[in-house]
Amino acid sequence: MGEEPKDPTSFNPREWRAAAEPKLPVTADPGPASVNTTSFNPKTWSSGAGVTPPAPPPAPTSKTPSRALIWGGAALAGLALLGGGVWFATRGPATTPAQAADSNSASATPASNAQRRALVIRQPEDIAVALTGIGVPPREAAPAAAAAVAKLVKKDGDLTLIMMVKPVAGGNHLINLDARYEDGAGVVVAPNGAQFAATATAANLKTTVKVVRGEMDAYSFYTSAVAQHLTDSLISPFAQALAFDFDFQREIHAGDVFEAAFENRVNSRGDTVGAGRLLFVSLETKEKSRALYWFQPSGGEGGWFDGNGQSTVRSLMRTPVEGARISSTFGMRVHPVLGFMKMHKGTDFAAPIGTPIYAAGAGSVVFAAMAGTAGNRVILKHDNGWETWYLHMNAFGPGITAGARVHQGQQIGAIGTTGRSTGPHLHYELHVDNEPVDPMSVQMEGGKSLAGAELKGFFKERDRIDVLRAAQTG
Repeated sequence: MGEEPKDPTSFNPREWRAAAEPKLPVTADPGPASVNTTSFNPKTWSSGAGVTPPAPPPAPTSKTPSRALIWGGAALAGLALLGGGVWFATRGPATTPAQAADSNSASATPASNAQRRALVIRQPEDIAVALTGIGVPPREAAPAAAAAVAKLVKKDGDLTLIMMVKPVAGGNHLINLDARYEDGAGVVVAPNGAQFAATATAANLKTTVKVVRGEMDAYSFYTSAVAQHLTDSLISPFAQALAFDFDFQREIHAGDVFEAAFENRVNSRGDTVGAGRLLFVSLETKEKSRALYWFQPSGGEGGWFDGNGQSTVRSLMRTPVEGARISSTFGMRVHPVLGFMKMHKGTDFAAPIGTPIYAAGAGSVVFAAMAGTAGNRVILKHDNGWETWYLHMNAFGPGITAGARVHQGQQIGAIGTTGRSTGPHLHYELHVDNEPVDPMSVQMEGGKSLAGAELKGFFKERDRIDVLRAAQTG
């Protein structure tokens, strides 16, 4: 019983009991002084180093734990103390429930504990509801919302609310309200005595220019443009800008090179606001190439011009349907329904039902109705006396009725399969002097050329665009 354990560093409680146990007098109440002499280092309990823990009482009673329970508890306590030391070192001192409750009380919340709430609403009139929804009492929400609405210039688009509040008894006190549209224009509202004061904020947009350049893939211009990160909303205007010079269904092939320069408006967060605007487009095939600049003369309509200031606009567009394929050309053919040779007086463009159909040129609607085997048909008479016919439409465009005036590129209907048709397509005819001609081969009338001050202004804009392009493409 008086020998030291073989392993003085052992944490086996059985070896602790086997160690020598000094005979210490047992008192009924050791008092605080005797408790302070107990070491909490488990190693000293077995080696005898330091202060030896007091011996257990000689016999258990109903109020005194047994010796085995005391020594077992001591072992668990030692391990718990070691683990607890790590918890305190990493987590810090615990907060009592009373302290936690007091720190969360409204009266104890300092001004620095303001909370930020964000919400997107559809219109300024929803501000009051948004404030009361986050706990701002009506006596604050109503005047704050009224001050904001009075200063806001209503715009299309959502309104982002940033609300700073402070928890107080009975809800949240409004410290600050920032209401802004996507472009940064909006209003800031803050308490001013017993009322609220609102300050309008101006739009904060920065214009950036981006240039993309790539090759056509084997699928379509759309997939090629998307692969080069050309904004979706600019793909159609790009094709329309070159529609007078290229047939995108027959003349564009894999490996052809395209380029676009466009500007975006960016807000303070770096988000693009609104649709971008094309500045420059170019397309180079094995047969020809074309580069165009967007220019708006002072007091006139904007348009696309080549490098010399010559407008690309022709009297008619060659393809009045975007993204369609030519399923049948002008000339003699075996009729797909009748089964015998018959003159095909136009060009067929196959596309899904609902694909937009555009006016090939400016003019007046002379016919827009169902026409037997032609299905829903529109006939436009253009300023030079030519006519274009559009057959088998699924539906007419808004306002397309006899006598209406249309501009070039305006949607006049949608692809369908009405009348005598084997599938959704547009049958497109061009009539010159009341005779049908091949719309894909006829020479179109050219557009105007800039001159004088307008031409000088165009050269200045052309050079500016070229400098921006060179800065990105070299």
